[in-house]
Amino acid sequence: MRFTLGVDEAGRGPLAGPVAVGVIAVQEGFDVAREFPGVADSKKLSEKKREKLFEMLEERVAYGDARFCVEFESAETIDKEGIVFAVRHALWRGVNALAPDAALVKIQLDGALRAPPEYSQETIINGDELIPIISLASIAAKVTRDRLMKELSLQYPQYGFEKHKGYGTRAHYAALLEFGPCAIHRRSFLH
Repeated sequence: MRFTLGVDEAGRGPLAGPVAVGVIAVQEGFDVAREFPGVADSKKLSEKKREKLFEMLEERVAYGDARFCVEFESAETIDKEGIVFAVRHALWRGVNALAPDAALVKIQLDGALRAPPEYSQETIINGDELIPIISLASIAAKVTRDRLMKELSLQYPQYGFEKHKGYGTRAHYAALLEFGPCAIHRRSFLH
């Protein structure tokens, strides 16, 4: 059996929290657009719509006709090794987790992302807008990362992570001025 994988990341630009890479695996020929009506780039969907599509994905996983994982790379790794390394490291872990046999998969990736070289792959500019399986990967990454940032807001309530998810909003910058960075801030992004 052959599989198609879709890959995208979320959280490349925030000042805090990890970067997340979503990887979706379906059997070749599975019609993602038909099975996930309204699937689109996560940035163009409301939080409610993203959550609904994510629930549908979890149902398909329970049925056994889709699999997914979301891999994180920490702010510490981003600071030490850079965002490009962090994304690649998380991406390769995710692809290897869902597709240990490179001969059986074709991978579609968004933007400038690259899978390990032994995999058959296609990188598509604006893939998160154009290719439904990449859109679904972007949704999985965004929803999972947003949920993590809400959890982390309980640990660091003064920053408002539950609202801005670590992005550089006016309120986030004000909190940084007042409290300084916390353990999950990307110090290399604060200069």
